[in-house]
Amino acid sequence: MLAGALLFLNLVGCAQNPVSGSHDFVMMSEDSELKVGRTNHPKIIKQFGRYEDEALQTYVQTVGERLAIVSHRENLIYRFTVLDSPVINAFALPGGYIYITRGLMAYLNSEAELAAVLGHEIGHVTARHGVRQQSAAQAANIGYTVGAILFPELRAAGAQNAFNILGGALLSGYGREHELESDGLGAEYLARAGYDPKAMIDVIRVLKDQETFAAAEAKKQGRETKGYHGLFASHPDNDTRLHEVISSADKYISGQKAVIKRAEYLTNINGMTFGDSEKQGIRSGRHFYHLDLRFALTFPKNWQVQNNPGSLKAIAAGGEAIIEMGVADLNRKLSPKEFIQQRLKVSNLKQGRSLKSNGLKGYTGIFEVQDRPARISVIYLKDQAFIFFGSVKEKALFKQFDKDFLDTAISLHKLQDDELSLAKAKQIEVVSVGKSDNYTLWASNSRITNSPSLQLRLLNGHYPNGELMRGQKAKRIH
Repeated sequence: MLAGALLFLNLVGCAQNPVSGSHDFVMMSEDSELKVGRTNHPKIIKQFGRYEDEALQTYVQTVGERLAIVSHRENLIYRFTVLDSPVINAFALPGGYIYITRGLMAYLNSEAELAAVLGHEIGHVTARHGVRQQSAAQAANIGYTVGAILFPELRAAGAQNAFNILGGALLSGYGREHELESDGLGAEYLARAGYDPKAMIDVIRVLKDQETFAAAEAKKQGRETKGYHGLFASHPDNDTRLHEVISSADKYISGQKAVIKRAEYLTNINGMTFGDSEKQGIRSGRHFYHLDLRFALTFPKNWQVQNNPGSLKAIAAGGEAIIEMGVADLNRKLSPKEFIQQRLKVSNLKQGRSLKSNGLKGYTGIFEVQDRPARISVIYLKDQAFIFFGSVKEKALFKQFDKDFLDTAISLHKLQDDELSLAKAKQIEVVSVGKSDNYTLWASNSRITNSPSLQLRLLNGHYPNGELMRGQKAKRIH
């Protein structure tokens, strides 16, 4: 049976790698690969949102196509999409679907750097990394299934967990090799397309600076942070292997001067949204403003606020407590207490009481969730119910944080006229640096509330202590 299974894997798993020409173990045809991308593309757009700037979308598509045409799979139709997300990331789906967030684009400073990011992601597609990773996972699962049939002792939960951990470790290491290969392929495509392949190193330096800053901010707030995927998260920009694979692209450089296009890139991102979008609401320190829904509220001091597509979350230092807020339409004339009972299906409230704050009515109470107390509050604003859920990591912490749960709920209020400007999205403004300009001055006039001077330096490639240069084009936030 085992021999038959291995024969089956060999029969379905031989495919020529478009990059190396060697035969890789894969369990997915190219048609299936294209279907994966085609099927999941709408889901990606739904989750993150497509940035509604057609000129910028066209610009990124044009740069991407310049690289794709010199890649190992130029026969594919590549789709490059700017996602409406402040998260710093880029990724690819099998079949030529490539994404970059406006959050990452904000910190790049030339077309060559943009091309480096896109080239890296094209490398994942051309080398079929997603397909190979999935095939390895499927093979590991088949191997365990066959082994469990032949050796019953493998069916035990402990053995299965050990197998999963082993498989995960192998796949994790394999993924790092994929990242290094993509860096090399990206550098090759940069050189073939006329860009400087060393822009790959520049991008990694940008991302490492961003990771250093984010880690420092997270440490101050007692939380963890995640950086950009792949080698960027674990290798410094002076990594020997990294420089070797990128230097190997020099043989593809033509005699013409390498393309950088700093001015062109800055022109294209001038006016781009920075940070939260108005559609999802604007965070400003511990405050939150939503223009479309016309509400504002305040979270506890020093909590990390996460603005997710479906909800708002605030997390206390060390993850000791969490507040999550969602919004639901009102369709029937229910009291806030009845809403909790009927719509939220919570009927065992303790210490329930009515709320009235900022001219709004609500109801709150405590109930048990997995043997821990939690507070639920519902506040009505016009024809919508704002639902607040507060819980703690340990049962003993509830009394310490319960006032924060309640204060956050009753801070909800209708957006005031003097708050309208705060509910507007921040934008990147590209300007020529004047004689009296410096980061201290720009930070004092910036709408960035969290370490504005350091963030402005990050935006312009001057982190941690560089300074503006007179006459140079630079980004600031307004």
